[in-house]
Amino acid sequence: MTRIIAGFAGSLTLAVPRSGTRPTSDRVREAIFSALDARDAIEGAVVLDLYAGSGALGLEAGSRGAAEVVLVERARPAAEVCRRNAAALAKAARGGTTPRVRVEPRSVAAYLEAAAPGVDLAFVDPPYDLGEADLARDLALLAPSSDPTRSSSSNAAAAPPNRSGPRASSPNVDATTARRRCGGPRPTRRISRRCRPSPNRGPTRRCRPARRRA
Repeated sequence: MTRIIAGFAGSLTLAVPRSGTRPTSDRVREAIFSALDARDAIEGAVVLDLYAGSGALGLEAGSRGAAEVVLVERARPAAEVCRRNAAALAKAARGGTTPRVRVEPRSVAAYLEAAAPGVDLAFVDPPYDLGEADLARDLALLAPSSDPTRSSSSNAAAAPPNRSGPRASSPNVDATTARRRCGGPRPTRRISRRCRPSPNRGPTRRCRPARRRA
């Protein structure tokens, strides 16, 4: 189940296309948005969600205070899901301030070639079958779209850690990537009940490592 994590639409369940998409997990999205919130990069921002799929990343930003969200998705069934999710987000506002959400049912390259500058935040989560050359082209087209009036510390391109590849390189685009250390599972150590040390003494004899035999 995919849902909005926080903001005015927190816990809102989002529809997901039946095939052809791979929604970003809640844990990864939470790691990304925690980093962005720490940089104050969402409130009032103009946000792009490229290769949007269900639109979960862009709509999460909208729930957390983005002023405008553009969901770019060329697959018609997925674009229709984005529209339904955007309508659900607006309904969740219950008369409060809602972000302007627009769905662009075309390729990322086609959108960026015609887009005007002024983007504050871009989410780039391409499908696995997108070639590296196509991804590099799209990132090169994205760089000039960032808002030139903002400093480099204000602009960010957030890419979930689903694939490796070239990143945007521009003085106005700072790539912020949530790696496994932020969003992935962490190893845990299991300690049996009988081996836990007492608060007043060290480990019991049976818990001490055995001596190596000669």
